Amino acid sequence: MQVGSTRMSVPIFEFRASNVRTAPHPSYHRIGKRVLDLSILVLAAPVVVPLIALLALFTALGGGSPFYAQRRIGVGGEEFRCWKIRTMVRDAENALPRLLAADPVLAEEWDRTQKLARDPRVTRLGALLRKTSLDEMPQLWNVLTGSMSLVGPRPFMPEQAVLYRGGRTDAEYYRMRPGLTGLWQVSRRNSGSFAERTIYDGQYWARMSLWTDLSILVRTVGVVLRGTGV
Repeated sequence: MQVGSTRMSVPIFEFRASNVRTAPHPSYHRIGKRVLDLSILVLAAPVVVPLIALLALFTALGGGSPFYAQRRIGVGGEEFRCWKIRTMVRDAENALPRLLAADPVLAEEWDRTQKLARDPRVTRLGALLRKTSLDEMPQLWNVLTGSMSLVGPRPFMPEQAVLYRGGRTDAEYYRMRPGLTGLWQVSRRNSGSFAERTIYDGQYWARMSLWTDLSILVRTVGVVLRGTGV
């Protein structure tokens, strides 16, 4: 599949004309997916809870709150607070406009991808947490409360909504809970433009199933172990 001049390939699924769905099975979308999320959370809790506490302690030693909540857009266009371990210096959001104004190269990268591969606001510990994706562990709380799922589209900020298919609120994204990991995350990771995410989100919506989610979760383990992030 091609977007502009960038060739894209989705390694997880093979789409055949005779077997292409346009939407997930209602029972899995409404019930099965939630059961999968909660089952995995229960099994992982004895390891995950102490790990998050330890990461929070190390982060707090550097000063400030160890946790950071950012407004994101969820299912149905509702805003929610997306939790992370803090990886940036204090007042990082207010520093971003000044940073982009001073460096045209960084400004172009931000306009294209809505993030910076080498963000100077990230602390040393934060860089390690990001490389291993451990900074996103607190989002398991979002999964528990139902604002996110283990697998789904990457949540975007309210100000980025206009960039997502021109602000169309009928896009597949708004029918799903955002995910801790997802098809775009394991396929493109830190490469590709923000606009390309819509292609992956549409393909995930069409192929959402237990097998699809388990496949993405397994691939996520490999991505994290390679340190390429999700």
